[in-house]
Amino acid sequence: MSDILFERRGAAGVVTLNRPDALNAVTHAMVRALAEQLSAWATDPGVTRVVVTAVSGRAFSAGGDLRALYDLGRAGRSDEALQYWRDEYRLNATIKRYRKPYVAIVDGIVLGGGVGVAIHGSHRVAGDGFRFAMPEVGIGFFPDIGATWFLPRLPGETGTWCALTGERIEAADATALGLATHRVPSARLPDLLDGLCGSVPVDALLAAFAEPAGSSPMQPHSPAIDRLFRADRVEDILSALDTAGAATGPAAVFARHAAATIRTKSPTSLKIALAQIRRGKDLDFEACLRTEFRIVSRVVTGHDFYEGIRAVIVDKDQSPRWRPPTLAAVSDADVAGYFAPVAAELDLS
Repeated sequence: MSDILFERRGAAGVVTLNRPDALNAVTHAMVRALAEQLSAWATDPGVTRVVVTAVSGRAFSAGGDLRALYDLGRAGRSDEALQYWRDEYRLNATIKRYRKPYVAIVDGIVLGGGVGVAIHGSHRVAGDGFRFAMPEVGIGFFPDIGATWFLPRLPGETGTWCALTGERIEAADATALGLATHRVPSARLPDLLDGLCGSVPVDALLAAFAEPAGSSPMQPHSPAIDRLFRADRVEDILSALDTAGAATGPAAVFARHAAATIRTKSPTSLKIALAQIRRGKDLDFEACLRTEFRIVSRVVTGHDFYEGIRAVIVDKDQSPRWRPPTLAAVSDADVAGYFAPVAAELDLS
């Protein structure tokens, strides 16, 4: 059985992510297959919309195939690993530019590379199980797949909080923030999929199925996020969190938790992530992807990415040994080097 399934159902081209045992992690072959199929459907007059879903389970997609990328890097085949990201970022751009409605139905965990398959589409439907996160700084990586574009464009400093903590966002908050465009209860998603395969306009159909987002667990913390995550240095953000955490009450508990979480992440990744969020505010979408390719071209030959995957996925000891181990040891010049042009830039033409 293929890891990604394509089916023509009525007016819809239906994509199903089909690696449930691997939480639908996106492989290089899946990236290439989806790009090829989207190209074919783009010029097929019988296909008026694309719908992306996943086999039922815990995850829409828990990200990219990190173990395969780890193995390539450890074998000295970083050029092959880079080709994965080159193709993945091109796919992100294809989805962003797609001229037909592209509806992602997300009813489970959606992380990293899985976010890239969903978030750049015109319509993003959150089911009850929707859980979004960009947890890359915890594995010595950085929020990519266009996060340089969409995280700075979330309200206030929410994107900064997402990037530095990797915390998960549930369906109600995702809808309020614009990460999801519609909130539909899981029990109604099969009927929604059936409806999307018909001829009713996508916007009208989704409006008929959508329900209010519901109460927002994150909303009470928004003022604290906007106040405590606005600095341009990770050290200053941590200082603000520590000061707020010394008080009492729910805001102090939130601040202490955020600070403790950030301190477990790769210092290099934290500084890269904050720099990309700040830079991304002034870049267009394609410039954001080219920026990410410059970063990953350096990360793939470094230490922390492989150490993070070792600790979380390979040995599973959850005790990464970051290099360098402190924020103070990561200079502004070190960070700037990740953003410098590379010999073979990302071509999105």
